[in-house]
Amino acid sequence: MTPVELSRTVLRAVRRAVDEGELSVAVPARAVVTPPGPGGRGDYATNIALQLAGPAGRPPRQVAEILRPHISRTEGVSDVEITGPGFLNIHLDWAATAALVRRIQEGDQQESQGAYGHSDSLLGEVVTLRIPYDIRAEVVADALVRIIGSQGGRVEVEHAEPVNLRPVPAPEDPAPLGPDAARWALLYPAAHDRPRITADHLVQRASNPLFRVRYAHARARALHRNAAALGFTSTPGDVREEDTREGAREVATALAEYPHALAHAAAHRAPDRLARHLVAVADALLAFQHTVLPRGEEKPSAAHRARLALAEAAGTVLAGGLSLLSIDAPEHL
Repeated sequence: MTPVELSRTVLRAVRRAVDEGELSVAVPARAVVTPPGPGGRGDYATNIALQLAGPAGRPPRQVAEILRPHISRTEGVSDVEITGPGFLNIHLDWAATAALVRRIQEGDQQESQGAYGHSDSLLGEVVTLRIPYDIRAEVVADALVRIIGSQGGRVEVEHAEPVNLRPVPAPEDPAPLGPDAARWALLYPAAHDRPRITADHLVQRASNPLFRVRYAHARARALHRNAAALGFTSTPGDVREEDTREGAREVATALAEYPHALAHAAAHRAPDRLARHLVAVADALLAFQHTVLPRGEEKPSAAHRARLALAEAAGTVLAGGLSLLSIDAPEHL
């Protein structure tokens, strides 16, 4: 279940509470759902009860208590806790993670328009990008052709006035970095930030975000090969409870948020949002990947197959995102 889907779930809960006479408020247009902050629990949290407390004339925790059972009954939600002044903390069912992995696998087997995270939200929309004669503007526009295309839109790029896409130019020619590092150097910073054209983009260590993304993809592919050598393949399924302490939820959360990040990158003409989310996926996978394969004399189990499926899904998302940025996703690194 993605944050967008959870937002709709929260709004449906408010609507049901209103329809059943438990609350007397106008149903808001949107509900903010984010990873929980300090003191929070679960996979996601929402402050909708605090938002509605004033209009409802009730304390926030009382509003949260009204909404809690409506959200808890939603498929894919295992539990809802109330913390602090009235935050609703949502725990997802691991079955939802298995379904998410299957969606990513199915998308990987289809044509590009069916790939995970692709949608028709901009179907029929023609976006005209008028850019200056500048290398960074050219690279950003080129990435947006694919990113907006992933949401069903079409891009026309022109060198004309008035310019409507003018990222801060690079201070020097990025070509000496090579095509992949050069593109990353121009796409990773926000449009209003000046890109760094330095050899830092080439170093193979954790301080380099591009290296982490490409290395994480290579690790996902290596896990697939190593599992095959051990005689087992992946099967989406429930991940054991102890894996929540090993980073599996962080991987699942990053994967669930990928469609939202991609849609935002398209809507805001901001490929940096996609690049930064790929870093989040990579970091989650790198923290989790050591739990995937059996250790020592341990035999492959259903849990190993489920963990492998989750890691492979992360690799698929990383490869798809890098492809939209026209950056190579290596099998070995």
